[in-house]
Amino acid sequence: MAVGKNKRISKGKKGGKKKAADPFAKKDWYDIKAPSVFTTRNVGKTLVTRTQGTKIASEGLKHRVFEVSLADLQGGDEDHAYRKIRLRAEDVQGKNVLTNFWGMNFTTDKLRSLVRKWQTLIEAHVDVKTTDNYTLRMFCIGFTKRRPNQVKRTCYAQSSQIRQIRRKMREIMTAQATSCDLKELVQKFIPEMIGKEIEKATSSIYPLQNVFIRKVKILKAPKFDLGKLMEVHGDYSEDVGVKLERPADETMAEAPAEVVGA
Repeated sequence: MAVGKNKRISKGKKGGKKKAADPFAKKDWYDIKAPSVFTTRNVGKTLVTRTQGTKIASEGLKHRVFEVSLADLQGGDEDHAYRKIRLRAEDVQGKNVLTNFWGMNFTTDKLRSLVRKWQTLIEAHVDVKTTDNYTLRMFCIGFTKRRPNQVKRTCYAQSSQIRQIRRKMREIMTAQATSCDLKELVQKFIPEMIGKEIEKATSSIYPLQNVFIRKVKILKAPKFDLGKLMEVHGDYSEDVGVKLERPADETMAEAPAEVVGA
């Protein structure tokens, strides 16, 4: 009887089972640094694959966008918790990722809580250019409120009043943004200076409440300039070890003994 191969008997695979590699073994942690306009500079950490051949780690980090609550950036101040700040990685120095402002938004729950019955919602948006050549799109939101001693429950504005208020919103946003650079503009966003100014300017047309710059988008950024970035980060310096002064006794003890007859 001819003995042939039994195909049904499976052969054992060569090399056996491969050991599962730890994905974190080839990665490094980097610290995210926020610009100096914010109180808290250490935002958090980010992961990136270690430099291998032509793949450089710092290049993989550049232009990465991080979304952080303004409350965390302002030392845990819960009054700012409804604002989300976007920071974009611009440069890597050592283990630090230097970021710059890359937009702002409101949390959904805050936006939903503002919209109520018996009032008019007024929105406006405008494209502006700062003095340091950043092109931004700013979105403003506001709501009408009842006049003092008003008996009527509703406070609806007329179409002509809405148009006037919207025009005023655009004018103020343009004036505030075109007269300063991005760093100064971010400083205006934090205490809601622009919203308060709009409220004051439109009170003669119709009294407003809850006026906010609800969203900021960066449409176009100028060419990267390290000097400008260092200016934004202010007093930033890389962490360098401090030289320790050692007592003279320790230095003497550590000196190697001279070998006789060497």
